[in-house]
Amino acid sequence: MKYIQWTFWLFLLILSAAWLLADTLIPDPFTYFSFRTVFIQYTGIIGIGMMSAAMLLSVRPKWIERPMNGLDKMYRLHKWIGIAGLVFSILHWWWAKGTKWMVGWGWLSHPEPGAPSEKALSQLEQWLQSQRGLAESLGEWAFYAAVVLIALALIKSFPYHLFKKTHKWIAVAYLILAYHSLVLTKTDYWTQPAGWIMAILLLSGTASAVLVLAGRVGRKRQVQGIIKSLTSYPRVRVIEGRIQLDSGWKGHLPGQFAFATSKTTEGAHPYTIASAWNLDEPGLTFIVKELGNWTGRLHKWLKVGMPVSVEGPYGCFDFNDHLPRQIWVGAGIGITPFIAKMKHLAQFPGQQAIDLFHVTKDYDQTAIDT
Repeated sequence: MKYIQWTFWLFLLILSAAWLLADTLIPDPFTYFSFRTVFIQYTGIIGIGMMSAAMLLSVRPKWIERPMNGLDKMYRLHKWIGIAGLVFSILHWWWAKGTKWMVGWGWLSHPEPGAPSEKALSQLEQWLQSQRGLAESLGEWAFYAAVVLIALALIKSFPYHLFKKTHKWIAVAYLILAYHSLVLTKTDYWTQPAGWIMAILLLSGTASAVLVLAGRVGRKRQVQGIIKSLTSYPRVRVIEGRIQLDSGWKGHLPGQFAFATSKTTEGAHPYTIASAWNLDEPGLTFIVKELGNWTGRLHKWLKVGMPVSVEGPYGCFDFNDHLPRQIWVGAGIGITPFIAKMKHLAQFPGQQAIDLFHVTKDYDQTAIDT
């Protein structure tokens, strides 16, 4: 968790420092409206920067997983960066929109406009000026949509299959907000570190958003298969399924997980792999407990011979150390990575002594014997 926190704050610090090299939060003269101008730029840069990073993390890039110590950590960072992006976007929206309201209510007096600049504008700057009105209008509505969609993603009781359908539309809101940022960011920034960083973030975020909308996330790591066997353990509300995979699966390590899809409208769900990899018998075993709306219906939905799609493997949890003894503690369905490791040790015996403690309020002797 500390690693995620450090990454988050370092990213925020880099964005802020790059912006401060290009501008200041203490303009001269310092007035409400002069501060508003620079603060809108600052919150806009941080907001779209955070959203760009969150968009990049959402496509599960393999090259980031190892430095982040696993996809689960990446998604935790994705969540907090997304929330931070929302907070800065709300600040950005209020200082832009709220000021106009307060002027209309008579709470503020807008300063008289200064003399127009005599600086000749390039064709690009003229085009950006012509787009300002459209960018402001589209950006405002995209902001409202993003607020709703992010709020739904944070509601734990919101059904997962609806979350999967609605959350992808954040990519559309992001593309509009990227256009909004491109047009309304000060042109002077683009020749400085703040602009260079923003260009990289906007390009990577835009490419990621296109992948999301095209349904290409994780596609290169997907393998097709069929359900070979199913075993139900009703006393512990657990179902065990063995999937026979087509060619393409490159193997996995004990402790990793994969996304499995058996119903297109429901989408992919992550499950810990509860089997060791055997090249002679390419397949995976998943042990799933009835803990939610979808997992509670799996025993009725799944059938032997049913086609499934598996994406992965993901995760960096492993059992590697050089100590002579290990203690494993698994609570409930948390036993699955240890089952995978035990099956791996059955193929490749190790020299370590292992003590396993499995804590559960439900008990099924058949499941224990298996």
